[in-house]
Amino acid sequence: MILILLFPFIIMLSISLKETAETIGYPPTIIPHEWTMQHFVDIFDENIFPFLKYFKNSMYIALTTSIVAVLLGILGGYALSKLKFKGKNAISELFFLVYMFSGILLIVPLFKMLSAVGLSNSREAVIVCMIVQTLPTAIYMTRSYFDTIPGELEEAARVDGLSRMGIIFRIVVPLSMSGIISVFVYAFMIAWNDVLFASIFIDSPDLLTIPIGLNSLFNTPDYIWGRMMAASLVTSLPVVIMYGISQHLIRSGSTDGGVKG
Repeated sequence: MILILLFPFIIMLSISLKETAETIGYPPTIIPHEWTMQHFVDIFDENIFPFLKYFKNSMYIALTTSIVAVLLGILGGYALSKLKFKGKNAISELFFLVYMFSGILLIVPLFKMLSAVGLSNSREAVIVCMIVQTLPTAIYMTRSYFDTIPGELEEAARVDGLSRMGIIFRIVVPLSMSGIISVFVYAFMIAWNDVLFASIFIDSPDLLTIPIGLNSLFNTPDYIWGRMMAASLVTSLPVVIMYGISQHLIRSGSTDGGVKG
């Protein structure tokens, strides 16, 4: 099963390390006859492919989206979990309504609203769209974690003089860190891999994200399979690293909680 799951990445790595002639040769090979790192060097050449520029754009969008989604998710999830107010159940159900509409149906209204406030052709426009896409799930996930925290802890914190915000960020958030990390990784992956909204809201070549930049490379004379596979592998690294770090933090956080409890 592991070999089946890793097979596409093995092929990508194989092609990225082959000479161009061997890449298109027959019969195909998995282990290159002649190894080369030239394709990895080429993708960092600004004259061939402005990979670093696209990487920075994608990282800015993904990190900003993740941070905002987490902050709003914490506040929204806490309100729906711990506070009592009229219409609470209706608001909770409305979050699921978002998933009845695909992203393509949201493009026209979002485009009109963002253009009206001067955010067309900007990374901030994509960030707003990504927040719209990820926030309902972020709030639902944080609410589920906050529901597991006993109310007695909050009552004790109030007795100690903590404000509402103090309770959230000094009591509730540390106890729900594994869920918050999951929300951050989820929002990061959605924003990092976005193609739909980035292709609609960004026109300037200097603002393109990596998925759109890779797609544009197909239409240039510099399009070579080895370069495409090398760029794709490097593009996948942030998500893999983020997932690995999050798993470590979640496991360590769970262990710490068990020891202290």
